[in-house]
Amino acid sequence: MFVFVVLSLSSGLGYRFYNQPRLDVGKKAPQTLVAPNSASVEDVKTTEERRREARSGALAVWVIDPEVNERIHQNLQKLLTKANQIRDELGNFPFIQTSILSTATQTYLRQAPEPEWQAVLQTFEQNSNLTGLNSAQQRAVNELRAYRQSISSPISQLLKTITQARQRYHIALKTLNNINLAQSKIYDVTLLNISDTDWQETPIQLHETLDRMLAQGIYPGLSQDNLNYAIQMQVSVSVTKTAQPLARRLLSMVIEANLTKDIEQTKLIAEQAAQAVDPEIVTIQKGEVIVKAGEKITQADFVLLDHFGLSQRGIDWLNLMSFSGIVGLSVVIFRLVERRINPKLRRSDYILILLLILSTPLLVALTQSFTGLTAIGLLLGSFYGTAIGGTVMGLLTILLSIGTELKWYSLIPSAIGGIMGGLMAGQWRFPGREAPRTREELATLGVLIGLVQGAIYLLINTAIAPLWYTTLGAAALKSLTGIAWSILALGLSPYLEALFDLVTPIRLAELSNPNRPLLKRLAHEAPGTFQHTLFVATLAEAAARALNCNVELVRAGVLYHDIGKMHDPLGFIENQIGSQNKHDTINDPWKSAEIIKKHVSQGLVMARQYKLPSAIQAFIPEHQGTILIAYFYQQAQQRQEEFKKLLQESDFRYDGPIPQSKETGIVMLADACEAALRSQKDLTPETALAMVNKILKARWLDNQLLDSGLTREEMPQIAHIFVQVWQQFHHKRIAYPKI
Repeated sequence: MFVFVVLSLSSGLGYRFYNQPRLDVGKKAPQTLVAPNSASVEDVKTTEERRREARSGALAVWVIDPEVNERIHQNLQKLLTKANQIRDELGNFPFIQTSILSTATQTYLRQAPEPEWQAVLQTFEQNSNLTGLNSAQQRAVNELRAYRQSISSPISQLLKTITQARQRYHIALKTLNNINLAQSKIYDVTLLNISDTDWQETPIQLHETLDRMLAQGIYPGLSQDNLNYAIQMQVSVSVTKTAQPLARRLLSMVIEANLTKDIEQTKLIAEQAAQAVDPEIVTIQKGEVIVKAGEKITQADFVLLDHFGLSQRGIDWLNLMSFSGIVGLSVVIFRLVERRINPKLRRSDYILILLLILSTPLLVALTQSFTGLTAIGLLLGSFYGTAIGGTVMGLLTILLSIGTELKWYSLIPSAIGGIMGGLMAGQWRFPGREAPRTREELATLGVLIGLVQGAIYLLINTAIAPLWYTTLGAAALKSLTGIAWSILALGLSPYLEALFDLVTPIRLAELSNPNRPLLKRLAHEAPGTFQHTLFVATLAEAAARALNCNVELVRAGVLYHDIGKMHDPLGFIENQIGSQNKHDTINDPWKSAEIIKKHVSQGLVMARQYKLPSAIQAFIPEHQGTILIAYFYQQAQQRQEEFKKLLQESDFRYDGPIPQSKETGIVMLADACEAALRSQKDLTPETALAMVNKILKARWLDNQLLDSGLTREEMPQIAHIFVQVWQQFHHKRIAYPKI
């Protein structure tokens, strides 16, 4: 089997080695090779590489975003409105005619610290000399004295005006500082020192400057230093000098990138650039030397050699054997993983896994791009679980990368989708749900895998192609392809489950639906047995969950374990509701035992008729094992002389086999305890536990659990769980008063 699998996989996955050229690019020519004929041959590989470079190197088309421009203008207007509010607190500036006091002096007197203003005032009023005053103070004193000499009226009105202007200035300055504290120092004192005439022009100049800069376009990623330099250059020629510092600050605050890429136009230009690349044609005349002996073969040389059939294509046995060794190692790794998790794979399972793997190189050979890895991952994960699905998909990805000529930027997204399917299909659950998986949930997983494939393809191609948006179409196609493969997997899974006799959580959930024909028959024809089945299922599920067994399999197996009782429902006590016991009429323990035993054989007949999986069929004989039908055996012992029959214990034992798995072993124990627990109403939990332990001990001593995998240490745990479930079903109720 190992040799067959290795040969099959090597021949299927390693087909690239069947037609390998001995004289390939980079190898030395063993002899001088001459063109037998004249030829002009297209170098497809070089042409495609150049076209790919042309697509990548195409310049992006940038367009101005009017919404961004509008937002920038609105932000600037908000800042100017706030500036106007601050200046309203200043009053007029200049606050007095410049013929009386110059603008520079008025600016100084408004903002001078109080000690300096008092020094100016004292020097002016006392006609002191100007020693100790700075230049601004001296200028202010001289202008005040000149004004006093030029008029005959008192100068007190002028001094009062200056004082009021200082007060308004400090109020406005406080407001400005508060705004800066809240909004990161947008304004400075320049705003307070701009004359009213200049300020009237400043908003107009700012908007015009902003329009010019936005019309030129601001690229994303432009450094702040470069942007500030551009603002400075524009402001220096268009804004009043006194307002320039404020203008630079405001524009720096509001300007942002207003250029956006026109993806469609850029893709069109990139494709035009690619199509503009002429095919790379390699020409040669008859008798010309293609490559001399000992020289390395170039791409152009190889194109000609391959065209003339001189590349010596054939089976590359060395690399094929090496690849077979890698395949063999992969098979060994798979077997190690399988043995570690012990999934008990059958021969049909190995065949299905092999066929799914071999479908990949077939698809690649037929389509050159589609791999079907997503579908294979979903199928393997849902059929055999996370460990098998993830292992197979990981190994298959490695083998495909070696044995096929798939482009790595195309293989990786598909491989990731396949590995995701293999890993997640075996454990996929919606948050907060413990119900079995459904095909709708796996369909959702398929959509997720498709989206991830597209995103991975986009990321990979972005790394090798600067214009990432030129690959958006291919990425979208990759996503749709992944979703399509997922849909195909969902469509194939029911047929594969039936053909290869598989039990997946999805199929088990479908089989557990009480509306299935066989279960509806059981509920109608043998209602007592159906109720018995439901209680056994409750006991067995709880124990299976605690022992980490396959709960879905236990649930489905229990529902069908007693379907054979429909062959003679009244032959079983639970269906004899208010009627005479049929076995009292028969009055023959041997015949009664045959009726009881027949529910196993007839159950298997019905299971095959309704095409139940073999894993479900196993519950029918194994839940009884080879236990003794004790009631009728004791009757036979007591009445042996009356019937004059040979008493053989085998006549009163089920044919088996005994349970072959933990799941069927748990169902045997639950089936044995169900009647005992349900028939007792006044038991205490302690008495019930003792009774259950006695039943489990009897099954253990009867060697019914030898092959089940259950251990003796697990028996008390199972008994405790059974009693807990029984208590939940038999809790006390309030005694309501009589009406």
